[in-house]
Amino acid sequence: MPLPDGRLIDLPGRGQTFIREVAGPPNATTLLLLHGWTATADLNWFACFEELGKHFRVIAPDQRGHGQGIRATGPFKLEDCADDAAAIADFLGINTFIPVGYSMGGTVAQLLWRRHESRVRGLVLCSTAPHFSASREERLGFLGVTGLAALARLTPSQARDWLTEQIYLQRKSEGLEPWAIQQMATHDWLHIIEAGSAIGGFNSLDWLTNVDVPTSVVVTTQDTVVPLERQQRLVETIANVRAFHVDAGHNAVYAAADRYVPILLEACLHARNTGH
Repeated sequence: MPLPDGRLIDLPGRGQTFIREVAGPPNATTLLLLHGWTATADLNWFACFEELGKHFRVIAPDQRGHGQGIRATGPFKLEDCADDAAAIADFLGINTFIPVGYSMGGTVAQLLWRRHESRVRGLVLCSTAPHFSASREERLGFLGVTGLAALARLTPSQARDWLTEQIYLQRKSEGLEPWAIQQMATHDWLHIIEAGSAIGGFNSLDWLTNVDVPTSVVVTTQDTVVPLERQQRLVETIANVRAFHVDAGHNAVYAAADRYVPILLEACLHARNTGH
């Protein structure tokens, strides 16, 4: 499946990042596609660009630490990802947009509304949640990621490279196509580990009830990564919301694209049209 044009852009004071662009119809609303943890714009959205581009202008960046995203010197923060996305819109002269966030990207989309409310005309939240750790086991799991993040910052670069390659790249690359493995090999794995810790600590329940823009929630009902009931909390908490269900797992955006993409398009159209 051919990918749309991509380019590197320099964001003042933030760094260089990579974006995919689809021009869309004249005067089309902009979708800002925000990929999930350990993915890239291409890995997450390759099956979606063509259909979404028939109705919207589409911008899909690599988020910081992922693929060709910004390489920062400080720790990874989801808030920085949200500010990066707003800066990309500034760079491209886009005033308002609809963030479309998948998994980790859904946390960034929520933070985009909170931090740049005047820019966000709607939200599309996919296979994501207002929080990702609740049980003791989950908290311990994310503490493990946090410990790895701390270790990585104290480890000489050669040992760090070995750690990330052996533990993470090998595990994540099982069963993936060669091009996908090549994409993942471009990650800054220190920031990937830190991103896992940041996701574990994310919780928007205190302010999610204030979301006042049209919101679509795409729920993957067979998801074993983000449990169904946790996705459903978004539907229960946000006021102006509509749920769209896909009977598939967390990787449905590409593994079940024939079913997922039409529903994603419907969700995006709902967020756009309800806002008029």
